[in-house]
Amino acid sequence: MTRLRLVSLDDTVVFPGMPVTLSFDAGADTRVFLIPRQGAKYAKAGVVAEITERVQLAGRGFALTLMGLHRGVPGAAQTDRDGRLRVDVEERPDVIPPPALTHELERQYRAVVEEILELRGDDGRLSAFVRSITNTGALADTAGYSPDLTIAQKIELLETFDVVERLKLALKLQQERLTELHLRRRIRDEVESGAQKQQREYLLRRQMDAIRKELGESDGSVIEEYRKKIAEAQMPEAVQKQAEHELARLERMGDQNAEASMIRTYLDWLLAVPWSKRSEERLDPKHARQVLDEDHAGLDDVKRRITEYLAVRKLRAERGLSDTRRSGAILTLVGPPGTGKTSVGESIARATGRKFVRMSLGGVRDEAEIRGHRRTYIGALPGRLVRALRDAGTMNPVIMLDEVDKLGADWRGDPSAALLEVLDPAQNHAFQDHYLDVELDLSHVLFIATANVAEMIPAPLLDRMEIIRFDGYTTDEKLTIARGYLWPRQIERNGLRMDEVTIDDSLLRLVTTDYTREAGVRQLERELGTLLRKTATAIASGDRQPPVIIDAVAVREALGRAKVHHEAAARTSVPGVATGLAVTGTGGDVLFVEAASMAGRGGLVLTGQLGDVMRESARIALSYVESHAAEVGIDERVFEGREFHVHVPAGAIPKDGPSAGITMVTALASLLTGRPVKSTVGMTGEVTLQGRVLPIGGLKQKVMAAQAAGLTEVILPERNEPDLDDLPAEVRIQMHFHPVKSIEEVLALALEPTAVEMVA
Repeated sequence: MTRLRLVSLDDTVVFPGMPVTLSFDAGADTRVFLIPRQGAKYAKAGVVAEITERVQLAGRGFALTLMGLHRGVPGAAQTDRDGRLRVDVEERPDVIPPPALTHELERQYRAVVEEILELRGDDGRLSAFVRSITNTGALADTAGYSPDLTIAQKIELLETFDVVERLKLALKLQQERLTELHLRRRIRDEVESGAQKQQREYLLRRQMDAIRKELGESDGSVIEEYRKKIAEAQMPEAVQKQAEHELARLERMGDQNAEASMIRTYLDWLLAVPWSKRSEERLDPKHARQVLDEDHAGLDDVKRRITEYLAVRKLRAERGLSDTRRSGAILTLVGPPGTGKTSVGESIARATGRKFVRMSLGGVRDEAEIRGHRRTYIGALPGRLVRALRDAGTMNPVIMLDEVDKLGADWRGDPSAALLEVLDPAQNHAFQDHYLDVELDLSHVLFIATANVAEMIPAPLLDRMEIIRFDGYTTDEKLTIARGYLWPRQIERNGLRMDEVTIDDSLLRLVTTDYTREAGVRQLERELGTLLRKTATAIASGDRQPPVIIDAVAVREALGRAKVHHEAAARTSVPGVATGLAVTGTGGDVLFVEAASMAGRGGLVLTGQLGDVMRESARIALSYVESHAAEVGIDERVFEGREFHVHVPAGAIPKDGPSAGITMVTALASLLTGRPVKSTVGMTGEVTLQGRVLPIGGLKQKVMAAQAAGLTEVILPERNEPDLDDLPAEVRIQMHFHPVKSIEEVLALALEPTAVEMVA
C-alpha cells in the first residue's frame, strides 16, 4: 500500500497514459492519486499520476502537469499535518494477458475505431496514433478519450481492472458509437437527397428559429403565450380541453409542420370568442322606454315588447331566479321598407346596455355562412355568428339578423335550416360551429330578425319567432319623424345650420302627402334632402342669404310637380269603378277595380296581371251578381248576349289574394245598376257565393293606405273589427269604419242611392 495525496476530479476521468493539467499546490509530492467524483459519490478506482512539470502562476498558485501511470484502489484516508487528505492506495498496474486472448478483440477494436475516425473526417493522424499503441490495456483505455461517452461510462471503464474485460467493454461502447454515427449519416444522406426546395425551406426555418431565439421569440415562448391566453380566457371546461389538446399537438409538431399554421389559426379563433365576457345589462324598463321614444316615433308594439322583456328579466334578477335555457327572446320585426326595423335594433341595444352587431342575410345561400366551414377545407373560417360574437366582444350582445326573408338556398345547403337551431331557445345553448367544433352558448344573445314579408320566411323558422308587425306610419307620425329626425339630419348632411333654413309644418305635410306614398320614411327623407340641396346651392352661390324660409313655391321648384295624385273621387265618379285596399311588400296601397260590359257570347275577361286566387274571386263576384240579380236590383236580361271585362290597374304590377272579392262585386253591381261608388269609401274583404264577407289580413296597413289616399270610410269584414284596436288613436278618430257580414250591407254602404247616365 502506498500513501498518496488524494485529488478528487469533478465530472472528469483521467486514464493511465493520459496527460492532464491541474491547478493546486502539491508541495513536495511527486505523485498523487486522482479519483473521479460524480456528485457526492467517489469512484471505486482512480489513477496514480506523476507530476511531470510545475509552473508558478502570477497569483502565487501553481499549474501542474501530470501523467497517469496506472490504476489504483483507494483504502483508508487521513489528514496530514498540513490539512491535506492522504489515502492508502493499492496500486494495480495492468497485467498483460496472453496475445491469444486479445488478438481478435484488438483487431475488431482497431477496425471499429478507424471506421469511426473515418466517419468523423479524421486526417490520418489519430488513426496513426491508435495503430502505434501496442499495449492491450492502453489500447482499451483510448475509449476514454471519446467525447461521446458519458461520465458514468468512463468510470465503468476505469473500474474494469481485467484487461480482457476492459477491452470487451471498450469494443462494446465504440460499436454503439459507430451505430449512432451510421444512423446520423443515413439521416443526413436522406435529408440531402431530398428536393432542393425542401432543403432550402428547412435551412430557412432553422435560420428563422435561430433568429427567433435571439429575439426571445422561440417556439417555446409562443406555446407559453398560447397557454397563458387559454388560462386567462376562462373557457368552459370542454372548450379548454379542446384548446389544450390542439396546443399539445402544436407543441409536438413544431413550427416547421405545414399544419402548424392551421392549428394556430384555430387557437386564435377559439381565443377570439369572449367566453367569459358579458355586458352589464341595464334592467330598467322606464329608461329603455325613454331611449326608444327618443330614437323612434310610434312603434308602440315594439317598445312595449322590449320593456316587457326587460321587466321580466328585472323581476327574475331581483327574486334570485336564474335564467333558464328557454328564457331567450327571438323577436322578428316584419314590415315594409323604411319603417325603422334595422335602426330599432341599435336603440334596443342602447336601451339595454348591450353591444350591437348586425348580420345582413339578404342573398346568403351557403349554410356554411351560418355554421362555418369544417377545418379540413383550405381557408376555412367560422360562421357569421362566431364572427359576430368576436366583433361584439361579449356573449350577450344584440344580434340583428337583417332581411331574414331573403335567405336563399342552393346545392351548398339551406341557411334557413341552419338558423333553426340558432333561433330555438331550447337548443341554442349548445350551438356547434363546424369550424370551432365546440359547444357555443347563444342563450344569452338577444336575437332580433327583420323581414319585409313574413310569408317568405320558411314555416319551421317562423314558428320559432315572435312576430312584431311594423304596419307603417300615419301622416302625423311621419310629420313628427320628419321634424324631429329627418330634417335636422338632412340639414347637417347638406352643410347647413338649423338657424339658416326653416320650413313650416304645413309644407312638411305637403311634401309627405303629394310627393311620397310609402309605409316608411325613406322617400320622404330623400325629398327633404333634395329640397335642402337646392337651398344649400342657392346659399353657396350667393343667390340667397340665410336665414331662408322655405315656402310652397320653393317646394314646387325643388321637387317639381306632385308625384302622388288623390284620384279616388275622379276614378269612382262613373259606375263600374270601386276602390279596394291591398297590402304589398312595401306596405298598404289603394287599387281600383274597373268593370265594363259589351256585346258578346257571354263570359269574363280578366286583365291586370291577376293571380289565380284573384281570378277566382272575380269569377265568384260575377256568379254572385248573376245569381242575386233581382236582390241587387238588376234586370236579369242584361246578362244575355253580354260579355264582362274586369281590369285592375296598374297592369305592370302582379296582384293576388282574395281580399278584393267585395270590391269586384261592388264594381260589377255599380256597372249594372248605374249607381256610382261613393268616392270616400274604400273596402276590403273576401266574398263567398252566398254573399258572406270573410275576414282578411293586413287591415292596419290597408287602413293607413286609405287615410293617406284621402278616403274617410272603410268597409271591412265584421270579424276584423277587433283589429281596429291596433290602429293609432288619431286614425280611429279621423275615419269611419263599417264592419259588415254580407254583401248586401256592402252595396248599401258603398253605392250612391241614385243612378247616373253613362256617357259614351
